[in-house]
Amino acid sequence: MTKTQIQVPEALFREVRAFAKKREWSLAETFRRGAELLLQVYPDSPNGTETPNATWQPPTSKKVGWKGLSAAGLRAAAFSDSDPHLV
Repeated sequence: MTKTQIQVPEALFREVRAFAKKREWSLAETFRRGAELLLQVYPDSPNGTETPNATWQPPTSKKVGWKGLSAAGLRAAAFSDSDPHLV
């Protein structure tokens, strides 16, 4: 294991320290778990660099999974829990 020193803003440090205390973790364990979570959430892209400019495209309607519902059925499902005065 490697020992290191980091700088953390005071407000963040207080929050992390309180978080660790509630869970009965050391600060080191808390920061290790935080680093592991970051690596899971932000994995490397195939070429080893992030691509923040890549544009996200929503799925097309044929991939949404509403098969078997007519337009009227889909509308009824969407408004089934709404206020009847608004429909």
